Amino acid sequence: MECHFQIQVNILNGLLLAIMPIFFYRFLQALQRQAGVYFLILLGILVLFLLDAIREMRKYSHTENEEGGHAHLDKEMQGSMRLFRAQRNFYISGFALFLALVIRRLVLLISSQAALLAQFQASMAQAQSATNAARSLLAKSGEIQDNNTNEAHDKEITELKKTIEDLNEELELAKKDKSAIKTQADNLAKEYDRLAEENIKLQKKITIGAGDKKDE
Repeated sequence: MECHFQIQVNILNGLLLAIMPIFFYRFLQALQRQAGVYFLILLGILVLFLLDAIREMRKYSHTENEEGGHAHLDKEMQGSMRLFRAQRNFYISGFALFLALVIRRLVLLISSQAALLAQFQASMAQAQSATNAARSLLAKSGEIQDNNTNEAHDKEITELKKTIEDLNEELELAKKDKSAIKTQADNLAKEYDRLAEENIKLQKKITIGAGDKKDE
């Protein structure tokens, strides 16, 4: 009786360990959907800023070309200042839009990795619980075998051994999944480094472009 009770306790513990990562993954999914709405709103605002900056650049560039050297010096300086501000807003909004897309990509990669990790933990918990239950049954069967060695008991032991072999195969598959998750994490780190390098290059270009405009 105690053995069967212990087996039931092991099974319940395994189910709890398997369910917890699933609930955590669903929570991450809900959070990702909610964050996606705010991201779309932010993306729309940045696009509007970018379009407005382009419109201002075209407007003041056209005005400056029409006036040429015939305009008053103060008016010409004022137009140049507005053009510089429009170009500055263009660079800032463009960089912010690029950075938002990079962050969105990183969030998707991290969410995918979290999903794989949750599935791996659930599989490991289920396999471990089933293995413990099978070992308990096998130990109980070993005690019975000392007193009663019959054909039905031998058949039960054979089935239990087969169950343990199947569970060991599942554990091997879970270990392979863990290796795949590690590989994906390495790829994620490489992707992040590449995007960081592109971000640094873009910042340098923006800084150089802003410096050139100030010199003019």
